[in-house]
Amino acid sequence: PGAENSRDYPDLAGEAGKKALADAQIPYSAVDQACVGYVFGDSTCGQRAIYHSLGMTGIPIINVNNNCATGSTALFMARQLIQGGVAECVLALGFEKMNKGSLGIKFSDRTIPTDKHVDLLINKYGLSAHPIAPQMFGYAGKEHMEKYGTKIEHFAKIGWKNHKHSVNNPPTSDGAAAAILASEAFVHKYGLQSKAVEILAQEMMTDLPSSFEEKSIIKVVGFDMSKEAARKCYEKSGL
Repeated sequence: PGAENSRDYPDLAGEAGKKALADAQIPYSAVDQACVGYVFGDSTCGQRAIYHSLGMTGIPIINVNNNCATGSTALFMARQLIQGGVAECVLALGFEKMNKGSLGIKFSDRTIPTDKHVDLLINKYGLSAHPIAPQMFGYAGKEHMEKYGTKIEHFAKIGWKNHKHSVNNPPTSDGAAAAILASEAFVHKYGLQSKAVEILAQEMMTDLPSSFEEKSIIKVVGFDMSKEAARKCYEKSGL
């Protein structure tokens, strides 16, 4: 991120979109709508990413910004459009051209979205000059130790396991990804049965009252909504 002369987002998004269409063996003209996710960028970057690389067919292009859930939100919206019968084929496209370092606050003249989260953290553990997200999750771990008697060794083993896998992941980088979602009728129309992958279940949630009412950092960082989203997903999938 932040490297000079790096590829710009229209180029990254265009490559991902073209490869997804080629893999699905359909033309862009068959796409009814597009859901485009990104965080770093001005409004309507989704339109610019698509217009001059995939085509200008007049379809609705919906831009999505939902921080770390941005990509999955675009996929979630695309799936809902098909489930609701609004569209037969939707492109879910995501790209990011990031700044270096931790995510920061861009607009200092208005309320930050996480002000209530930060207030709870300050009231319970205080706040240092370090990035807020690591403090949130770090203190959630501290709270877990206080509540359940968890030892540093336990977290060390989790860290070892995670890092053993993480070395196979790329570092923070610019990039793009795309997926073509289609109804069952569309799949049969284009003879794509051998290539299609069914999404059995997908859930999306936001904070529940317990995130703030229980004054728990574990709850603030998303324990209850993650647990409930997983429960719903398993229930719907039958797994």
